[in-house]
Amino acid sequence: MLIRIDADSPTAIFDQVAASIRTDIVTGRVVQGDRLPTAREVASALDINVHTVLRAYQQLRDEGLVDLRRGRGAVVSASAAALTDLAQEIHALVARAAQLGVSATTLAALVKETAP
Repeated sequence: MLIRIDADSPTAIFDQVAASIRTDIVTGRVVQGDRLPTAREVASALDINVHTVLRAYQQLRDEGLVDLRRGRGAVVSASAAALTDLAQEIHALVARAAQLGVSATTLAALVKETAP
């Protein structure tokens, strides 16, 4: 797993760390039951504060993608598989919309109107 951040980005570093891990989950590079690197390992590798990594892990926990357990660390949860499936369905929807000539903006508006 390769976590990527851009120090010059206006996006908070913890959001970037969480987004990178989320991407790895969606693409299947990490799957249910996989352990994420410790916060200390990530912080050391990226030269950032360990609390920044912990905040990213907590965000992923709040989204239901990661289980945090003392002594076990961060483990990809069972609900992460659903995110992978959903991502595949979204890719299919985007491809179908493109075939029909529906713009990304129109598709996004349709999805937004459909949301509960």
